[in-house]
Amino acid sequence: APEPEFFLFETNEDGYATTEFADHGGYFDLAPKDLQSDVRREIIFTLEEMGFDIEASHHEVAEGQYEINFEYDDALTTADNVATFRFVVRAVAAQHDLHATFMPKPVPKINGSGMHTHMSLFEDGENAFHGDEDFDLSETALSYIGGILDHAPAITAVTNPTVNSYKRLVPGYEAPVYIAWSDRNRSALVRKPAAREPVATRIEARFPDPSCNPYLGFASLINAGLDGIERDLADDARDKLKRENIYDFSEEKLEEEGIETLPKNLGDALDELEDDEVILGGLGDHVAEKFVEAKSEEFTDYLVNVSDWEIDRYLEKF
Repeated sequence: APEPEFFLFETNEDGYATTEFADHGGYFDLAPKDLQSDVRREIIFTLEEMGFDIEASHHEVAEGQYEINFEYDDALTTADNVATFRFVVRAVAAQHDLHATFMPKPVPKINGSGMHTHMSLFEDGENAFHGDEDFDLSETALSYIGGILDHAPAITAVTNPTVNSYKRLVPGYEAPVYIAWSDRNRSALVRKPAAREPVATRIEARFPDPSCNPYLGFASLINAGLDGIERDLADDARDKLKRENIYDFSEEKLEEEGIETLPKNLGDALDELEDDEVILGGLGDHVAEKFVEAKSEEFTDYLVNVSDWEIDRYLEKF
């Protein structure tokens, strides 16, 4: 099940989006600080009328940022639900003269929007991730985690597919950048959430963001995990278990622990993707070719443009 986060911004007198927050609330704030609870409630009612089973809704960390969680399903149905969810959120927001955006980092120096993705694997009606290993995980689950960590640099090109995605993937704003996993450590790329019963055993990939194509994103995560099972990467996962807060590690400590980081920009992620036959194969030849082509053009367009930040910093300095 994914957890897509989004922002609500005010629109101007001409109806165009601004970056003026729709409220100034924070994590789990309620009214009166959460000024848009009624809008969020209307979004929920609309989704429920369309067959969604809504599990939770709350204000997120940043001003004007929210999360609405819906019940899990199989991967294809869940991808359909993500696409529908984004449409409904934007449509209802527009009815209230607000602009909803799933852009990962619309405002600098605050938390961005992620789409934490929870996954479990069932075989003959039983949760194949539940077992007797650490944190009640199975050998299968550890191998699945190992596959995701092994292919993570390439996966990011798909699950974090915009130039802006990498403005979110920086230390200090609760976004994971370190290729490791843990049971409770949110600085790691993959987390094993607490489960009340065996059937609820799952893992959480914390790096995807809601700008991704959910069909391609979920396919890439699943393909990586299955490759980990096929290659029996459980021991690799054990080696990458980190229970400490990795954000506190120095560069020397990161190197000593052998902790690698995600690509720092879309261009680097695309390079990783082009070298990863497993993730490319999961996309299919045609989709992979067109995806890399389109995203490479997007990154090149970004590189040849000059930002306001550069003008402000350098124009009068040199």
